Amino acid sequence: MILVDSSVWIDYFRGIATPQATKLDSLLGIEPLAIGDLILAEVLQGCGAEREFNRVRRSLEAFELVELGGKEVAVQAARNFRTLRALGVTVRKTIDAVIATRCILSEYALLHADRDFDAFAVHLGLRVVSSETKKSGS
Repeated sequence: MILVDSSVWIDYFRGIATPQATKLDSLLGIEPLAIGDLILAEVLQGCGAEREFNRVRRSLEAFELVELGGKEVAVQAARNFRTLRALGVTVRKTIDAVIATRCILSEYALLHADRDFDAFAVHLGLRVVSSETKKSGS
């Protein structure tokens, strides 16, 4: 299962062709994708008009919804945050610690465009989906 972060969904819905949004587009209908409940809130709160809100909401309802929190995740996210802080890494947003921790605990891969997740991958085993494309002849 691949959990897609709001950093990717937002660019995707805005039509911004980032490597991650392009990767998302290539995975649609091919790989099982999920959206976290808090990620859903982040994406929807950025919508302008009611029409856009409803269009995006309907689109995202097609994906499995993952509850990101709960006691186990909250406690482990705090541990992960403290571990990274002890290594000299500052995680800027608690929600990113929760998302990364849910992915680690549930063995989901994460498609993201947010540097806060990099430390979770390097130090804590978060699996990330590469958005790099292979060049022909490589």
